[in-house]
Amino acid sequence: MAATESVTLRPGEALSESGLRMTHVFFPIDSAASLIVTGEGHSPLEVGLVGREGMLGVPVILGACNAAFRSVVQIAGRAWRMDAPRFMRQLEDNPALRQRMNRYAHVRLVQIAGSVGCKSFHRVEGRLARWLLMSRDRAKSNELALTHESLSCLLGVRRAGVTLAANELRRRNLIRYARGHIELLDLRGLASVACPCYANDKATYTRFMD
Repeated sequence: MAATESVTLRPGEALSESGLRMTHVFFPIDSAASLIVTGEGHSPLEVGLVGREGMLGVPVILGACNAAFRSVVQIAGRAWRMDAPRFMRQLEDNPALRQRMNRYAHVRLVQIAGSVGCKSFHRVEGRLARWLLMSRDRAKSNELALTHESLSCLLGVRRAGVTLAANELRRRNLIRYARGHIELLDLRGLASVACPCYANDKATYTRFMD
């Protein structure tokens, strides 16, 4: 896409803030960022993870340039960045791009709705397996830098709950964990443990984007 620039994203870097105008859109290459709901009286809650399969800037696609969520880099790496106004002009000038971005916006909204339901209905162990597989798909690596504290925020549960779930996955030889470093040992095994949302999200993406 014309007028994009390559940037390096750092862990913990905020790419947008809820309610504030988005100045840029991002297309991750080998990085990933979480979409996080924030508010007074409750801990931050992740409702989506965007990597190489998507883009950060759905409100811009829809013509509402203020961010709906806080987006924070979870997996460091590269991304393409474009000014939001320039991206909007690209959408106006390129009907094929507009159609594909509209489809992506639909997929993103469906997946966010599913993520909210997932946190209400599925066990922590299955949700953790799902999140690890999602991260692996986006980073294209079986090794992830994640602490129990960060995972508790992403999954919306207490740190003790994450520890129990991670210990169970480790007991079954699905992962290896030490000092904030998680290695995925058995992808098929993790997929069998993951909640149905992992397969559902992939099916939704394939249906509308492939």
